[in-house]
Amino acid sequence: MEEGPQNVHFIGIGGSGMSGIATILLEQGYQVSGSDLMQGEATSRLKNMGAKIFFGHDRANIGHDTDMVVISTAIKENNPELIAARERGIKVVKRGEMLAELMAVKKGIAVAGAHGKTTTSAMIALVLEKNGLNPTVVVGGDINELGGNAKLGRGEFLVAEADESDGSFLLLPPLIEVITNIEDDHLDYYGSREAIKDAFQEFIDKVPPDGHVIICVDDANVREMEIKQTERVITYGIGHPADYMARNIRSEGLGTLADIYYKGDKLGQLELNVPGLHNINNAMAAIAVGRLLGLQFGAIAKSLKNFRGVHRRFQILGDVNGIFVIDDYAHHPTEVKATLRAAQQTKANRVIGVFQPHRFTRTKFLFKEFGEAFSDADVIVINEIYAAGETPIEGISADLIVNAITDREKRPVHYFRTAEEITDFLYEIAEPGDIILTLGAGNIWKVGTNLVERLKAR
Repeated sequence: MEEGPQNVHFIGIGGSGMSGIATILLEQGYQVSGSDLMQGEATSRLKNMGAKIFFGHDRANIGHDTDMVVISTAIKENNPELIAARERGIKVVKRGEMLAELMAVKKGIAVAGAHGKTTTSAMIALVLEKNGLNPTVVVGGDINELGGNAKLGRGEFLVAEADESDGSFLLLPPLIEVITNIEDDHLDYYGSREAIKDAFQEFIDKVPPDGHVIICVDDANVREMEIKQTERVITYGIGHPADYMARNIRSEGLGTLADIYYKGDKLGQLELNVPGLHNINNAMAAIAVGRLLGLQFGAIAKSLKNFRGVHRRFQILGDVNGIFVIDDYAHHPTEVKATLRAAQQTKANRVIGVFQPHRFTRTKFLFKEFGEAFSDADVIVINEIYAAGETPIEGISADLIVNAITDREKRPVHYFRTAEEITDFLYEIAEPGDIILTLGAGNIWKVGTNLVERLKAR
């Protein structure tokens, strides 16, 4: 960014990626304003930090002294603030471009992949923070130990999610890349799996000669990537030979333990207070980054043992008389399947999966895969699609997913159109020992919070 104080306005400042960048700019001393449609935790936090927040989009929100406007791909061309900025000749940059500018003055650690980006980024950030490296952090969810989704650090590293959804991860200049997996998601942008893989290949090719690529080889699409200088590659996985491997994996309550090996040599035991095989893989990525930066396994493992998760990633909303209500952001079939399996591995009495499909386009492309994602749910509840700003598509509704699950599972699927109906249903069937898991990137979490309050009043 240019030298000296600036006035930066964010259109859609409450979004997970936008709010993180706004936080960094505020901590750097910039004047920050922004607009969003609704108040939330992020807008409240930014307001308390000194940002000027507007609710609703209006051309008057662009102050006379605004030097730059930041937008996400969710902002349409007819947005009145965007139109006003362009009419006045104000510089307009995309969120990905702004993150790239922040990373350019640090040593970037960028985490990419269809799933696991936020948790893996958060684990890496915590490992660096707890071991004195004082990183700058910009991730897509609030890290419990950091009290937010971003912080300005005095150290030389910047840990960030690399968002592939709109191709903006190709703008980043990372020194270290982590790739968790590659899947058919965001097909509304890419059009095909091959286009997605081509984008990830371009991302890998961006790593400088002194950089490294850390990849999860459990994922077949990742294994197919071409990396010209193999000495720069570090692999990890559970079900496929890798540099870092986890063995003797076992569940303990809502936690997971494993023995970690590097090139056949045992490093020690990893103990996590979050469940699931997917989190063992996420943690191995953090171990690989930490050891690459010179940290000892014992110190890394100690930091990861203290990891309490990320907001909306297997987040415990309440434990009421032995009924656990948990919320997770999972919105892709692979994420849903992994999260339900993690819940089942806790030896719960029943796992009750409550899923709100996210976006009409994702439902259109992946409804068959969603049909295969619920085998670990003892009770399946489906809500109507959360549009996320999309225009409805004729013939695309939650019925597609309900029918796909029914065809696969040969058992009842409970469909409810409203959150109130779901809450009433869950209240009636909940028993001690159950895990009730709300799943989705929309507002299904409200069902969980409302249910907890009702259960407390039983």
